[in-house]
Amino acid sequence: MNTRKVVLLGVFLLMAGFLFSPATGPAQANPLDGYDIHVTAPHVMNGEIVGPFHHFCKPISSEIVQCVLFESDSPNARMTEVEYMVSKKLARSVIPGWSHQKNWHDHKQEIETGRVIVVNPKDPKTVKGLVDFVSGTDGIIFHLWPKGAPIPDGSVSIAQSVGHWESTHGSTGVAAPAPKASSSVMKLTKEDYKRMGITGNH
Repeated sequence: MNTRKVVLLGVFLLMAGFLFSPATGPAQANPLDGYDIHVTAPHVMNGEIVGPFHHFCKPISSEIVQCVLFESDSPNARMTEVEYMVSKKLARSVIPGWSHQKNWHDHKQEIETGRVIVVNPKDPKTVKGLVDFVSGTDGIIFHLWPKGAPIPDGSVSIAQSVGHWESTHGSTGVAAPAPKASSSVMKLTKEDYKRMGITGNH
C-alpha cells in the first residue's frame, strides 16, 4: 500500500472515530427535550404590562406543565422567567387561598383576554385541545431577571397575568378589550395528549 493510500485510510479512520465516538454520537434523551409548545403572552410587573414573553413549555405529567420564558425568540434571548401550570384541582388543594389570590392566576381568565398567542403547535385541532387543557390550569410565574439589571441579581418576584391583574385592580389601560375565547373549544382527545407528550390518566 503506497503512502497516499495509507494517509487517506488514516484520515478516514480518524473521521470515523470522531463521527461515531460517544462524545459526538446521537444525543441521549434529557430534560431539555420536548419544550415544543410555544406561546406568547404579556405579563404584569409592578402594575406595568411588560412583554410579551415567549413561553416554551413541556407537559411533565397530566397535571403539570413547566415553561421556560424568554424576552424574544432569538437564539441569544435572555431567559427571564419560569412558569408552572398546574391543574386547578391540584393547585387549589395545595395552595392556601391568600397565596393563590396573590401569586397565582387562572389560565382560562388569561386566555379569555385574547392576548395569548399560540405559535406552536400549528394544527388547529391540536391548538384547540391545548387551549382547553391549559384553561384547566392555574399558573405561577417567577421573574428572575429584574428590569434594567445587567445580570440576574438574585432577586425573585412574581409576575402576574393581565387577566388576573385586571380582575383585582381594574383596567391596565391596554387597548380595547380582546374578544372572548370561543365557547366551542374542542375537548382534548387521547391523540392530542399524545402529540403534546402527556402521559398518564386523562
